[in-house]
Amino acid sequence: MIIDPSNLDATSNYKLLIGSILPRAIGWVSTQSKSGIANLAPISFFTAVGRKPPVVSISLQPRSDGVTLKDTFVNIRDTGEFVVNMATLPLAHAMHRSAFEFESDVDEFTAIGLEKADSVIVKVPRVKDAPISLECKLDRIIPMGGMNDHVVFGEVVRFHIRDDVYMDGGRIDTGALQAVGRLAAEYTLVHNAFTTPLDEELLSSFRGKRAGRLDGHADGYSPIDSKEWSASGATR
Repeated sequence: MIIDPSNLDATSNYKLLIGSILPRAIGWVSTQSKSGIANLAPISFFTAVGRKPPVVSISLQPRSDGVTLKDTFVNIRDTGEFVVNMATLPLAHAMHRSAFEFESDVDEFTAIGLEKADSVIVKVPRVKDAPISLECKLDRIIPMGGMNDHVVFGEVVRFHIRDDVYMDGGRIDTGALQAVGRLAAEYTLVHNAFTTPLDEELLSSFRGKRAGRLDGHADGYSPIDSKEWSASGATR
């Protein structure tokens, strides 16, 4: 199948992107409005883009109506600050709930039942139980296309790393984190690791094998087929 994206609408292109770029790291972004209302949102268009200074990027689409700017974007634009928290298996459901489109005057930490922790440099609170959080100052915003999509770059001004996963030599014990990533419209648990080459017999055992499910849904299920899904990264 060869597909020309210029013949597709934004939703169709979005489906192909999120099903092709796997797994995607989740930037669980906390922000705060100018009036002090805290917001949380999982952003799976997220990556590192610089080293010295350390810089990360998040890409934000509008709300599910396709027009209204998300609170995450508005808060970063207006305050110049945000925090990226790591999503892990014990926090996965709370992270998923933070994808729902709350009203702008709702403190999402309170609505979801998550405890805040103070940051050091920025005013934005962190997710207390997240093993890793990155305090960020806005570097730049780049509009993408004409659909209210934006790429936000932020300089990491403080790393918060839980003591038990910070190892000698400045390395993070990734095997202890139970990190959660994003597939198309589902999540995946990072629960194995390898280096190459692998034994041919082991490789053969994986050929044609489908990923297992942890949630009891039938093989092939996807939230994309449900009315709750939207091509904005938000859950309706």
